[in-house]
Amino acid sequence: MTALLATLCAVAAIGGAVLAAAAWRGVLPDAPTRVARADSRPGALTRALGALRRTKRSTWLAGVAGLALGVVLMVVLGWPILVILVPAAVVGLPRLLADPPQSQIALLEALDRWVRGMLAQMSTGKSITDALRLSARQPPPLLADSLAHLAKRLDDRWTTPQALHAMADELDSADADAILAALVLSSERGGTGASVTLFALADSIQDQLRALREIEAERSKPRVVVRQVTTISALALVGFLLFSPTFFAPYATPVGQVILLALLSAYVASIAMMRRLTLPRPRARILRPLP
Repeated sequence: MTALLATLCAVAAIGGAVLAAAAWRGVLPDAPTRVARADSRPGALTRALGALRRTKRSTWLAGVAGLALGVVLMVVLGWPILVILVPAAVVGLPRLLADPPQSQIALLEALDRWVRGMLAQMSTGKSITDALRLSARQPPPLLADSLAHLAKRLDDRWTTPQALHAMADELDSADADAILAALVLSSERGGTGASVTLFALADSIQDQLRALREIEAERSKPRVVVRQVTTISALALVGFLLFSPTFFAPYATPVGQVILLALLSAYVASIAMMRRLTLPRPRARILRPLP
């Protein structure tokens, strides 16, 4: 029975590796297209296939390597559950323990550069609308698309407040709303006090960036501790497996496999909860989307 189970697991692993390699090389056939109605939505299978196509090659390689390692460990230790646990750990743990992307700080840095560029333009006598158009010529990379759309809307005879509202909807950020709302008010007043407003915005962004960097430095400390604890725990478990395999003998039984899965799931859930606690909470926007 054990030999049959090992053979079936090996066949499944090889088949999964072949499918993963095919998807990585982009040779999987697309789903058959059909005429969609206006109210039709992609099904769960279509969304899943789309997510697989968007997966990075490094993730596929890590998954295939983890699958191969899981098959080897299953044959050596006789634990079928390792075929699932090892690939999941190889692919999921690095993402779970990695620092989250600093999108809020990156956006504020781009907004700071944009505001200071506009301030330099307006100091030469440009109006706020002209400064907005000129800012799209050398934009911060993160704002390049939004500023290009802003300039196009202004050229299409949108009013400046309307174009700024549309840009706020594209960025969909409370931090961007605070800056764009101030620019909307300045434009509605004909540019009166716009330079003073931009000076105040630049100072406010710098203060906010300084506070966010300090907060992120504090939030990174528990993540570092968790990474260290996870690494030490993994090394200790590997050491026990190599030098005292009888310590894990109870986990070789079917009940032991279920208990092992439950314990590891609880550990992963605790790491995920810790990560969620260290993420910044989304703030409500102050500019309503355009109808």
